[in-house]
Amino acid sequence: MKNWHPDLSRSSSPRYIAIADLIEMDLRSGVLTVGDRLPPQRVLAERLNIDFTTVARGYVEAQKRGLVDSHVGRGTFVTGRQERERRGSIRAAASDPRRALVIDLSMNLPPEPNDADLIDRMREGLSVVAADLIPLLRYQGFGGSGVDKEAAAAWLGRRGLTPPQERIFVTPGAHPAMLAIFGLLAKPGETVLSENITYPGMRSIAAQLQLNLAGLPMDEEGILPDAFAEECQRRQPKALYLNPILQNPTTLTIPLERREAIAAIARRYRVPIIEDDAYGFIPLDAPPPMAAVAPDVTWHIGGLAKCIGAGLRLAFVVAPDTKSIWPFVSAMRSSNVMASPLNMALATRWIADGTADGILRFIRAEAAARQKMVADILPSQSYRADPISFNIWLPLGNGWTRATFASHMRNAGIGVVASDAFTVEGTAPEAVRVCLGGPIGREALKDALDFMAHALEGPPEMAASFF
Repeated sequence: MKNWHPDLSRSSSPRYIAIADLIEMDLRSGVLTVGDRLPPQRVLAERLNIDFTTVARGYVEAQKRGLVDSHVGRGTFVTGRQERERRGSIRAAASDPRRALVIDLSMNLPPEPNDADLIDRMREGLSVVAADLIPLLRYQGFGGSGVDKEAAAAWLGRRGLTPPQERIFVTPGAHPAMLAIFGLLAKPGETVLSENITYPGMRSIAAQLQLNLAGLPMDEEGILPDAFAEECQRRQPKALYLNPILQNPTTLTIPLERREAIAAIARRYRVPIIEDDAYGFIPLDAPPPMAAVAPDVTWHIGGLAKCIGAGLRLAFVVAPDTKSIWPFVSAMRSSNVMASPLNMALATRWIADGTADGILRFIRAEAAARQKMVADILPSQSYRADPISFNIWLPLGNGWTRATFASHMRNAGIGVVASDAFTVEGTAPEAVRVCLGGPIGREALKDALDFMAHALEGPPEMAASFF
């Protein structure tokens, strides 16, 4: 039924709703039958002289009603209600308790979705992807199929990035991408720069590659431009690593003016920037990525772990120029071969049908609610946080050291990491990162925060848990 040509005047609803209404009407009247393939979205948009996005929304609405099903690379097919009922029986199956692994409260995770409708949509996406299971078990070329790159481009476009698809790659997570990029840019013994308080994964990567990681001093807006320029002159660094939005662990975000100053220095000294934009999609009003400010010198890594889910193990990487493509592809293929086609198909599905947006909305709302909880319990000047971050950065006083405080909190099941894990150079400050996300619920989190607030009111001797 590729020639299906609905008459939108038959429905008084908005056009995208009308498309779903007409699919249902024509299914009942016999114009459409189960198994018919609907026209591609772009073809139908041209046929009806309407926007592509209107048709896309119409197909998504029809799928929500259980009228159609889409298969990556194959098209959209009429299913009626039968397939929806079959998927319902799959969703009703009990989960395997052996999958409830030990929870690591030290990881900086987004809050986990607990909305039944959202979880149902996530599961539907998984069942749709399963229809293409056999092809998705095959080896594929590195970087993602055309449809996966289209989804990646659409996702990155929301952050103001519009690179050609040849420079976009779907990789098996941010860490492998960082390992490959730093391996290309620096040799053992050479210097790379980062914030002096930085993401622990960067420290691990530098150690594995035997690179000299040097930390730059920071203020409330990120690394100091003058210090960056001075280190460029003194050390001739091979790269600069930045985690510029909701930085892990301090939660700071580098504003646009500071980004422009950093970019100017990077260009002047020809220092590539590796932008770990793990949290870039969380704020609604985030500044543009470094890759939009200085696309010619920036490797952009848009991980999905914090904005959709860490279990996908996917990140969208944008190379700064075409000459970087083949060395990067070669490095990634030699160590990782490819990202999981199953995971790519699921992420692509969720991006296309709006499920990813639903997950992101939930994460934003829940993170904001948890930060409000922190603000109600802890004194306002006692910690650093963004109103939508997954953690707080907590300087310590009253005689508490980072080691004693982390130990005390760990005994209470609270995810606390001492500042040593984040400090690149010099003595680590007496501070800790406290994680608010992951599987912990609001009630348990409130109890943990109350316990923490009580401990902070006095010296460690007053809260001793060892006798």
